[in-house]
Amino acid sequence: MVTYRQSNIKKNLELRAQIIQAVRQFFITNDYLEIETPYRIPSPAPEAHIDAEVSGAWVLHTSPELCMKRLLASGYTRLFQICKCFRQNERGSRHLPELTMLEWYTAGHNYLNMIEQCEELIQFIALQVNFGASLQYQGETIDLTTPWPRMSVSEAFNRYASTSMKDALSQGRFNDVIAGEIEPNLGRKKPLFLYDYPKAYASLARLKTADPSLAERFELYMGGIEICNAFSELTDAIEQKRRFGQELSIRSQFGKPIYPLPEKFLDALPRMPEAAGNALGIDRLVMIFADTTTIDDVVAFTPEEL
Repeated sequence: MVTYRQSNIKKNLELRAQIIQAVRQFFITNDYLEIETPYRIPSPAPEAHIDAEVSGAWVLHTSPELCMKRLLASGYTRLFQICKCFRQNERGSRHLPELTMLEWYTAGHNYLNMIEQCEELIQFIALQVNFGASLQYQGETIDLTTPWPRMSVSEAFNRYASTSMKDALSQGRFNDVIAGEIEPNLGRKKPLFLYDYPKAYASLARLKTADPSLAERFELYMGGIEICNAFSELTDAIEQKRRFGQELSIRSQFGKPIYPLPEKFLDALPRMPEAAGNALGIDRLVMIFADTTTIDDVVAFTPEEL
């Protein structure tokens, strides 16, 4: 049975390899340094709803973010990494407890620059894997010609949700409304950037100077699926420590493990230049190009097969 499934997805795995090769080519051509950071670390960035996999007295990283930002603080200006990340209790049609992440950082950029770079990256990949200016996903054509539409989170609530963003936040329903009512409508005809998230959902992102109630953060959607999460980076160590404390407080309320603060990251943060970072799910991107709604169709082995 396992052999049969893997025989059926051979074309998807070949496409996956081509996409990863295209990603590397894009960043190397644009003078980015490919780096590797440790998977096993003393503590992750504390986030209320992301649980790290325990590895002895340490944990497996949920993202390479902390180490990559320490490299930015050490003078590296253009970095990318393709790596495995590990998150407990994440299993579904779009989730795996062991996922493949592309993460990259650019010094001197902000989230608006990152939006443009996302467009360039996806277009480059499409050309390299012979998809051209469009692709077919679940019976719909997604037009990849730029520019791609941008929609604020507030506007998305007004257009698609049964409640306002303000009420969803006060009722603790923000994520549920985004996932259930808004996401399915996004990126159907063209990829779409959902931007300017409320500050409560900006754990490591810089707030907007013109409106500190919002964060300089966006997510890219294609075919109703979130592909990446990006933002202008927060470099204020005092503010970052305060936010980590808020995340840990929420974890405590839910009875979740309390992680020690990543002190070496916080120590390095004041030396970090203005920068933008992006975390893109390779598995989900391959799902879009392979025209499948199930993440199992784009990985060689699922956890249940091991």
